[in-house]
Amino acid sequence: MTRSARALWFTSSGKSEIRDVALAEPGPDDVVVRTLYSGISRGTESLVLRGGVPESQHDVMRAPFQEGDFPWPVKYGYLNVGVVEGGPLLGRTVFCLYPHQTRYVVPADAVTPVPDSVPAARAVLAGTVETAVNALWDAKPMIGDRIAVVGGGMVGCSVAAVLARFPGVRLQLVDADPGRASVAAALGVGFASPEEASGNCDLVVHASASEEGLARSLALLAPEGQVVELSWYGDRRVSVPLGEFFHSGRLRLRSSQVGVVARPDRTYAERMALALDLLADPVFDALITGESRFDDLPSVLAGGTLPPLCHRVDYGS
Repeated sequence: MTRSARALWFTSSGKSEIRDVALAEPGPDDVVVRTLYSGISRGTESLVLRGGVPESQHDVMRAPFQEGDFPWPVKYGYLNVGVVEGGPLLGRTVFCLYPHQTRYVVPADAVTPVPDSVPAARAVLAGTVETAVNALWDAKPMIGDRIAVVGGGMVGCSVAAVLARFPGVRLQLVDADPGRASVAAALGVGFASPEEASGNCDLVVHASASEEGLARSLALLAPEGQVVELSWYGDRRVSVPLGEFFHSGRLRLRSSQVGVVARPDRTYAERMALALDLLADPVFDALITGESRFDDLPSVLAGGTLPPLCHRVDYGS
């Protein structure tokens, strides 16, 4: 029997369409998943939609189940929650790094069961919280650290939400948009504009994807402090102020990227399972700031009206 589904494809700059796709016949170790929700990672997927992935990064930027090649046409995405309709884990709600598609067939070890304590609608954040977990494994924050997260987008807010659990830290979410203050309040963290942010930080996590944000992150550091750079700039060149206080303060700037597990004693599966466990906290609901139906995705993306944080896609029943 032919299995079919519908999937979102990015077709040219700013344009996308929903296409019919044929599903492979599942093997004994495969699962058939019916999608309940997917999430749009605004920064990365907007970059892909406009064709901004540098040629040198085409292989690195491939999503696990991407079809097509950059720039277009490409089926791209990696925040998908569904219910298993066939194969192992039958009936379980699972998270998968799969694009926006109504049904799909993948190996059973490519999905992670969603804990009963985590609603499926919130579990779409798992891929972004996984990025936050990896960044903090890179950053190695300590009790009592003075920390700023610069950039209140989806990734920055996920980092702040996880850091809010650390004991004794002084934590601020820093963003030029005063509207992010309400999100910070919902996460239980302080908020400041870049000009008013508290300095003398031991650690700054930068996620604003702007030159100004990176420069301000370095300026907020105490001597011997560290900036962990989470921003993805795509094909843009970025100027970094490595004069002035950079050398005299013995400052450090390091990258963090979710493609490699930042701890040698953990696996990809363990990192994802941890991210899903963290999502039992309802505070993460503050990161979902928009929703639409799957059928409306092409018009939503073309209209450039994505919300500042996670846009959740509802596939209905």
